[in-house]
Amino acid sequence: MAQTDAWIERFAGLSRLEPAVKDLLLARSRILTVPSGTVVFGPGKSPENMLFLLDGTVRVQQVSDTGREIVLYRINAGESCVLTTACLLAYDDYSAEGIAETDVQAAAVPRDVFDELVAQSKSFRSFVFAAFSKRITDLFLMVDEVAFQRVDVRLAQKLIALSGGADSIETTHQKLSVELGTAREVISRQLQEFQRRGWIAQSRGTVTLLDRAQLENLADKNI
Repeated sequence: MAQTDAWIERFAGLSRLEPAVKDLLLARSRILTVPSGTVVFGPGKSPENMLFLLDGTVRVQQVSDTGREIVLYRINAGESCVLTTACLLAYDDYSAEGIAETDVQAAAVPRDVFDELVAQSKSFRSFVFAAFSKRITDLFLMVDEVAFQRVDVRLAQKLIALSGGADSIETTHQKLSVELGTAREVISRQLQEFQRRGWIAQSRGTVTLLDRAQLENLADKNI
């Protein structure tokens, strides 16, 4: 786990804050530890803290009324949550859920401290809005991918990304459909086509990459 006595130094923008602002953040924050699988926040709940992730990964996903899911983004160590930021700024409730994909450690800064610093500290405000704007740009790119890019191209890109250079990926058709924001049946058909071409092999809970070069060639296509 990360060293908690100087957690601010893990965030480039925060490490440049004035000493008085740093002291306030350290004095008023607390360190939270939650196990893998925990729902960190969910729809209809109001954020009480700004969260700065120190260790682990949190998956932020949207669930429709019909049960369809789509992964919006992931929060990794050294990042804050743009949805939490938006809800704090607008005094609104969450509209999506955040789930700890690993054991997670985070620094929690109370809402009143967040409000005070956004109002009074230009450097803290700049940090908040810089992180916010970057994530919003990422979300627009995701919308563009879901709306306009071919599923086979996106699936090839996702398989390569999830493999991390390895030959096997522990995943399911359902998990891939959530990652790509499409129906499980669509993913199943496309994986079957990849298998027919000899690019992958499938077994329960595992996809094995047999021809990475062909997948990479498809993933590089600009549609």
